Amino acid sequence: MKLNKIYHEDCLSTLKKMKDDSVDLVITSPPYNMNLRIRNGEYCSRQIVKEISTKYTEFDDNLPIDEYNKLHTEILRELIRVSELIFYNIQIVTGSKRSIFKMIGEFSEYLKDIIVWDKGNAQPSIQKQVLNRRTELILVFDKDYPISRQYRKRGSFERGTLDDIWEIKRERSRGGENHGAVFPKELVAKILENFSEEGDVVYDPFMGTGTTAVVAKRLKRKYLGSEISKKYIDISEDRLKKSEDLFTE
Repeated sequence: MKLNKIYHEDCLSTLKKMKDDSVDLVITSPPYNMNLRIRNGEYCSRQIVKEISTKYTEFDDNLPIDEYNKLHTEILRELIRVSELIFYNIQIVTGSKRSIFKMIGEFSEYLKDIIVWDKGNAQPSIQKQVLNRRTELILVFDKDYPISRQYRKRGSFERGTLDDIWEIKRERSRGGENHGAVFPKELVAKILENFSEEGDVVYDPFMGTGTTAVVAKRLKRKYLGSEISKKYIDISEDRLKKSEDLFTE
């Protein structure tokens, strides 16, 4: 496959064309299924509330929980096939939590670590008696040595220098992006600087507006991505062309 390219297709289509162990690192933040709701103790699959944090406008982000789980289970299997190390950023919300808990159990053989991303402040819950969500989780899957906590191939950090709680503020969507869940460049850089080397191939199956590609380019890594939104691909390509956008606002 051609590197330094974002493919306009769903990630499973891209993954099926990728060879085993063909990328060095995966960094991604998939849709959270924010708009799946519960009514009278049952999941309600139709969209009830349009969340400001929905990542896409092309779909409602409200898959039935079984479909959401099936999709992300299939994606994770494929990611483990093509990459040695995977950073899978998720948020525990109503529409995802049962699926996330199932995936943690199903992929426990490969789950090496869980990093807590502390965003500094929480958005108020939209319902009473619900905890405000200040953090997101980064599930780290490792195919090389998952039974241990040691990143013996991909960890470049020194003993005692990297914690498992990362305090990184959220980034706001810039004009024209219309993307309410922007992946911070600082977060991507922290992963790349500590778990990859120059020349490595980094894949993002949910590229969004291109943050993973932008940071990979700045840090002299090769990137590969999948994205279903042509609008977001155009934004990503524009960002990649503008050197002044690399790590600046």
